[in-house]
Amino acid sequence: MARRRYIQAVNDALREEMERNPDIILIGEDIELSIVGDMRGLHERFGPDRVRNTPISEATLTGMALGATAAGYRVVLHMMFANFVYTGFDAIANQITKMRLMTGGQLSIPITIIAGYGAGSATAAQHSDSIHPLLANLGGLNVAMPATPADAKGLLTTALRSPDPCAFLEARTQGGRSGEVPDGEHLVPFGRAATLRTGGDVSIVAIGSMVAPAVAAADLLAARGVEADVVDLRTLVPLDEDAVLASLARTGRLVVVDESRDRCGAAGYIAAVAADRGFGSLRAPVRRVNIGDVAIPFAPAAEAAVLPDAERIAEVAARLVGTRGTVDA
Repeated sequence: MARRRYIQAVNDALREEMERNPDIILIGEDIELSIVGDMRGLHERFGPDRVRNTPISEATLTGMALGATAAGYRVVLHMMFANFVYTGFDAIANQITKMRLMTGGQLSIPITIIAGYGAGSATAAQHSDSIHPLLANLGGLNVAMPATPADAKGLLTTALRSPDPCAFLEARTQGGRSGEVPDGEHLVPFGRAATLRTGGDVSIVAIGSMVAPAVAAADLLAARGVEADVVDLRTLVPLDEDAVLASLARTGRLVVVDESRDRCGAAGYIAAVAADRGFGSLRAPVRRVNIGDVAIPFAPAAEAAVLPDAERIAEVAARLVGTRGTVDA
C-alpha cells in the first residue's frame, strides 16, 4: 500500500480510469488549472480534447455533460463547489437523473458529478453547503461521500465504471488527509458501509466529513468508559440500512452525525430508518448531531459554532448512554 492524501487519491483514480477508458472526458470551470488540486496534471497528460474548460455557467455545463454522454462519452463534470450545483440543477434533476426511465432503458447516462462540499474553511454561505440530501431526493442519482483516501479512490473508480449518474462529493476539509491506499486496481462497492470501531454502548453513524470527528468522539467516550460502534456509511445512495440496523442491534442506542441541516437532512432520514426497521432494538431515542437551519456564517468562530465536532458528538452520546431512556433536548 502507498500513503496518499485524499486529493491525490481522487487524482489517481481519474488518471488510471482515463488511461483505461478513452471515452472518459473531464469538463468544468477552470479545470485545466485544477484550483482544488484533484485534477492536477490531467490536462498535460490527456490534452485539451479530453480535459476541457467550460464557460462560467453551470446551467450550460450540466447540459453539455448530458449531451456528451448521450453521444457516447463518459463524462466527469467538475462543479468545484457544491453550491454551484444549485445553478446547474435543472439538467441534473429534470434530465440526467430521469433519462434512463424516460427512454425506456435505451439510454444510460454515465456522468460523475464531482463537487466539494462542507464548511470549516471560512468560505461563507455560498460556498459551504452540504447538498447531499437534495441530491439523494432525486431518485435517480447515486451519492458517494468518501471519508478516507482509500475510499475516495475506490468509490470514484466505481462511479467512473457505472452506467448510472453519480454525485461524488469531496469533503473539502479532508483534502489533505493522508491514509493508506491499496496498490493497483481498487474499487469500493456502493451501498456497503464500513464499521470503524466496535462497542456495545452506543452506535455513532456518520458520513463523509463527519466520520473523522465521529471516530475522535469514540476516543473521547472510551476515556469515559463508554464503548462506541462507529459506522461510516460511505454512500448515501444506495444506503446500507442493514449496517445501521446491525450496529443498532448491538448497542440499542443511535447517534447520527451529518454535515447537513437538520430539517429534511440525511440524519433525519437515517433516524427514520432506525425507527421503522429497528424499533425493537432501541433502548433510547435516536439523537441527531448536525447543523441547525441556518446559512453557514463566514466568521471562523461563528462557523465553528454551527459545525458538529468530536466534543459535541461525545457529549450527546454520553448523555444518551447515561439516561438509558429519555434525553433532555
